[in-house]
Amino acid sequence: MQIVHTIADLRAALAGIQRPAFVPTMGNLHEGHLSLVRLARQKADVTVASIFVNRLQFLPHEDFDSYPRTFDADCTKLKAEGCNIVFAPREKDLYPGPQTFKIQPDPALADILEGEFRPGFFTGVCTVVMKLFQAVFATTGGGVAVFGQKDYQQLMVIRRMVQQFALPIDIVGAGTARADSGLALSSRNGYLSDEQRVQAMALSQALKTLAAAARQGGNLAELEARAMTDLRALGWEPDYLTVRQRSDLLTPADARSGDLVALGAARLGGANGTRLIDNLEF
Repeated sequence: MQIVHTIADLRAALAGIQRPAFVPTMGNLHEGHLSLVRLARQKADVTVASIFVNRLQFLPHEDFDSYPRTFDADCTKLKAEGCNIVFAPREKDLYPGPQTFKIQPDPALADILEGEFRPGFFTGVCTVVMKLFQAVFATTGGGVAVFGQKDYQQLMVIRRMVQQFALPIDIVGAGTARADSGLALSSRNGYLSDEQRVQAMALSQALKTLAAAARQGGNLAELEARAMTDLRALGWEPDYLTVRQRSDLLTPADARSGDLVALGAARLGGANGTRLIDNLEF
């Protein structure tokens, strides 16, 4: 397994390679990330994983400086999974100057849900992903990129970006990896105490309950409000619990039919607690 830090070295490592598979990460890898690498290996002969904590997608009050960085352990895990190349740029390698050119995603998709509570988040995501795509695929004739479905809206935004810019990249979505308890795997789970890990299962359960109630009919806004109230009663600070259409994340006219998804984001441990997200297609 090669470890490279600059775009030039990455492209040299990929010389002669056609259509690699790419898994972008921010490191602190867990089983969810490794499942993406295993899926990527099925899609191409050469697999590239990146490790880069992207400052552009963190708001000023968020955890950029404290975000867990476990580079040596991450590389050990990637090597064990058969990853061929790790691209680990330093900030000066990926952003040698101020990033004044940025990708502005469609506000109809990017300014709702996560975008409402984390303004500018998807601009930061799209900008770094576009730059990573250029680093990995510019000399390979395109390829495959694998993203987890836990970040449901992010996956949709990236798919739309690839379509809009006609990038020669196949975006593959992988199902959410979960602990035996049902908790969606996340790097931020490392912030949780043992007691909070048990409490954290309430988010996925709230989405299951909301989805089941929505399928039975009734006023969707009232059902969502009740779900928020019930989660607050368990000590959470929810940003949203909602049912949307899978195709565009708009509110469905009738939740009793159609391809829908329940999405939620909430903080466990008070207003300054750990923010978790989850979703459930139904």
